[in-house]
Formats: sequence, C-alpha cells, structure tokens
Amino acid sequence: MPRPPSSPAFWRSPLRGPWFTSVLGVVLLVGITVLFVTGLLSYAAYNPDLSAVNDKTPDKGILGFYLFPWPTRPVWLYRLTQGVHVTLGIVLIPVLLAKLWSVVPKLFALPPARSLAHALERLSLLLLVGGALFEFTTGVLNIQLDYVFPGSFYTLHFYGAWVFIAAFVTHAVLRVPTALRNLSLIGRPGPRTDRASASQGASPGASSDASPDAGEPARPEDGLVSPDPLPPTVSRRGALGFVGGGSVLLAATTAGRSFDGPLRETALLTPHGGAEPGSGPGGFQINKTAAARGISATETSEEAWRLVVSGKGRTVRLSRAELSELPLHSSALPIACVEGWSTSDQWWRGVRLRDLAGLVGYEVEAAPAVLVESLQRHGAFRVAALRDNQVRDPRSLLALSVNGAELSPDHGYPARIIVPAAPGVLNTKWVARMTFGEL
Repeated sequence: MPRPPSSPAFWRSPLRGPWFTSVLGVVLLVGITVLFVTGLLSYAAYNPDLSAVNDKTPDKGILGFYLFPWPTRPVWLYRLTQGVHVTLGIVLIPVLLAKLWSVVPKLFALPPARSLAHALERLSLLLLVGGALFEFTTGVLNIQLDYVFPGSFYTLHFYGAWVFIAAFVTHAVLRVPTALRNLSLIGRPGPRTDRASASQGASPGASSDASPDAGEPARPEDGLVSPDPLPPTVSRRGALGFVGGGSVLLAATTAGRSFDGPLRETALLTPHGGAEPGSGPGGFQINKTAAARGISATETSEEAWRLVVSGKGRTVRLSRAELSELPLHSSALPIACVEGWSTSDQWWRGVRLRDLAGLVGYEVEAAPAVLVESLQRHGAFRVAALRDNQVRDPRSLLALSVNGAELSPDHGYPARIIVPAAPGVLNTKWVARMTFGEL
C-alpha cells in the first residue's frame, strides 16, 4: 500500500536531517536579515513620505517608522545598498530552495498541531514558505523587468516583505535555539537511525560518530530524519557544496552589473547583461529609451523644448541655449537602479538645482524640495519629488551633457536630473517642468 506524504517513511532521502536543515537555516538567518535591512534602505531612498508621486505603498502607517531623509553622501550609497540587496537575493535562491526541500516533510506532518507552540510554529512555517516564494519570485521578475504580476511591484514587494519578515522572526525565535543545538552536536557520539547504522555494518542502535556525513542522530520529534532512508548517493557536505556552487554561479552571473570592468560582461542575469551599449561618452547602461517612452525628436528640438521653472508664484521658461548660458558645473556621479545594476561615475555637466531654485527667488541655503516632471507620457515615476537636501547639494544637477558630449536622446536629451546617491528613477530624464516648494 502506498505511503501517504503525512507518513515519515514517505520521505526517504538520507540527506534530510536536523544538521543539514540547521546549516541552511543559519545561512538564511544572516542573509535574509541583510536583505530585509537593505530593502528598507531602498524604500527609504525613494523618499516615500515626501510626496504622493514617490509613494507606491499607500497607507503604510507604522510600517514606515524607519523613514528618514535620504542622504546624498557618499555618492555610491544606493549603488552599494541596492547592489547588495539584489545580488544577495539571487545568491540565496539555491540556499532557500534547499532549505524548503529539507523541511517538506514537516508541511505534511499530522496532526496539524500538537500544542499551541507547535501550532504557532506550523503557521509561521506556512507563512514563511509562502512569503519567501512570493518575495523571491517578485524580486527576480523585477530584476528582469518582467512586470507580469498585478499591481505595483513596490506595493506588493513592500507588504509581502513585512508578512514574510514577521513569519521569519517568529520562526527564528522558535527554531534558532534548536538549530544551534543541532550544529553543536557535530562530532559527538550518539545513536543513529537503524538503517544508517546497519548500512555501515553496525547493529541497530549502536553508538557512533554523529558527523555531518554520517547517519543523523535519531530524533523522531524533528520530523526530518527518515525511518527508512534510501542508500546515500552523496554526502551532506557534498550536497552543501552543490548548493554553494549554485550560489557562486549565480553571483558570477549577477554581481558584475554592480561593479566596473570586465565583470560587467559576465552579469548575464541582470537587465541588459553583456556588453555596454556602444562606446564613447554615452556608452553606459540605459534602462528607458526615448522611443519606449514616446519621446519624439520634434518635442525635444531647440525650437520646441522649454524648461518651465516655477515657485513662489513665479515662472521662468528657458530654452536649452539659455540654460547653457547659466553657470555650469560638473559632478562625477554613478547611476544605480532598483533592479541592481549601476554605472561607474560619469562626468555630468549642467546647472545646479539650487541655482534653478534661485531663479524663482529662493536662497541657496533655503532651496526647497522640488517636483520634477518628464516629457514621457506613461511609465512609473514620470513625475518625481526630490528632498531639499538633494536640491541643495552642490553636486545635484540638471545635466545637459555627460563625459564631455551632449546628452543623447536615450540618456535624457535635452536635460535630465542627476543627484548623488539617489535611485535611478529619481534621476528624471527628458525634464519638462520643475516646481520648487509646492509638493
């Protein structure tokens, strides 16, 4: 008669056991903690409490307790935090899948709850598995620019992260002491399962070394060790090596887009992986093209385009030639995006944002936040808001050129925002209007 999945004997892999699961759990404990913190930092970098146009997660309430004015120093801050977030998220996928595989028997165990503590653990496990699959799946889809899920990625990922982390913390509180105890048993003598002992020529119940590659100590209450395991084909250390090798491979095909040099061409799993888009001053990564956003050459021509700057009841309209006559400054700044890619420092040249605020009557030290509108007619962050500290930073520019050449259409011609340490979507391209102090 076939055994049901609720029977411990249904699951016969000799790899499953407290030690194997505990090693993976400790790795995830550290990795997911870093993921969560860097994810919160990424959300804070969008200045979601500044303006409704930046806030893709309405009604967050107390979940926004950690928000703070995003700094502009160091200029590579967002490049670092989001690069770590995305790369680590990809690297942890083999570990997560191995961990889920290792605890599958527990999902089918009967009775559903033996006690209140056990019921709480089972519930946290279900939320943990569901939350992990949701967060990692939506994250990978976002990295690949495949927005096939309903609704905004920002909203879904934000609330999903909080559900997941609540289950994660609950599960960690309940299981970390056991996991550490399991890891501490390495090298201690103890009873092994009858099948494992017999496979090595020992009598059932004989004592032997409880090493990771030997039989797992028999603790039926763990629900992980099979009472009737199949003969092993790989050691537990070998299985961990396989998982680690998968993580290394994913790191090699992902991390390069957060660095400079030859590694960028190995990052095949990040958006626009492979070679850079051409050479020359504009030969660095482009996420949104002019054509994709419906920007025509007619509306960006010298005759048609005007920058509208307003604030304090005043309005100034400037052609590109008139902007070029204002004091111009240069800044060496990277671009970093939520999908995990970034560029090295590019040399931007243009008009300081605080000087534009001065055109409508603001003092440099009192330059306020600004609402920036693009010529693009569709897509997220067509309108974006920047904080006053971002406007006042002397490196924040309305850029007219990059690396000594005029902006190309795909890099934002006739003018674009470039702000130190800001997410890429806040560096608005094809700027049409800037409104200071009226968010």
